Amino acid sequence: MQAEFERQKREMILRAKGDPALKKISLDWINATAPYRYVYHFSWMGRPMIQFPQDILAMQEIIWQVKPDRIIETGIAHGGSLIFYASMLELLGGGGQVLGIDIDIREHNRREIEKHPMFKRIQMIQGSSVDRKVVQKVYAWVGKREKVLVVLDSNHTHAHVRKEMELYSPLVKKGSYLVVFDTIIEEMPEDFFPDRPWGKGNNPKTAVDEFLRVNQRFEPDREIEGKLLITVAPNGYLKCIRD
Repeated sequence: MQAEFERQKREMILRAKGDPALKKISLDWINATAPYRYVYHFSWMGRPMIQFPQDILAMQEIIWQVKPDRIIETGIAHGGSLIFYASMLELLGGGGQVLGIDIDIREHNRREIEKHPMFKRIQMIQGSSVDRKVVQKVYAWVGKREKVLVVLDSNHTHAHVRKEMELYSPLVKKGSYLVVFDTIIEEMPEDFFPDRPWGKGNNPKTAVDEFLRVNQRFEPDREIEGKLLITVAPNGYLKCIRD
């Protein structure tokens, strides 16, 4: 029964992913909700997340499947996703830890994160995720045998994300994931980010496309995107397929 359920599920996911009308509806929905700052409306254990609930559910599935020893996230903001990752590792048991990196960890956010019950599994580094000294600290924190999951969600320009992928992808081994958020920027209207340095042609999606042309260790997990339909990370759930 379970095998048949899984077969039917995968069949429906593939059909949904291949439906251009459904893709358009999903993108229209994302565009329509953006002016209401929909992505800011959710929290995890008291801390704002700034993520779609759909993507957080996908991350839960990935973490439960991979069972990482270390989760690295670039971009901290209010800390909700750090708390979420830490709570998932708490459920898994063991000594799993989360590392957050941000060029500007605001003091009020740091205070709230540090007094949270899940902080026992969290460490933070203030600095640019592509700074050599920061990267050295990250590699020292990981160690040699750890199973690592990497999430990139900081500066969304092509150059920054591409550099992050180059620097952090070696930490991800076969079976784990390198997740690149906000690839959806490439599919948003041309003038959608007038006050930001990123936009069409200069964003995480263009960085992912370039990375995949030269790196054969990763491929997009099409099933995740296919079942979510609404996601900020189309083609951004990159599974490591070889060591």
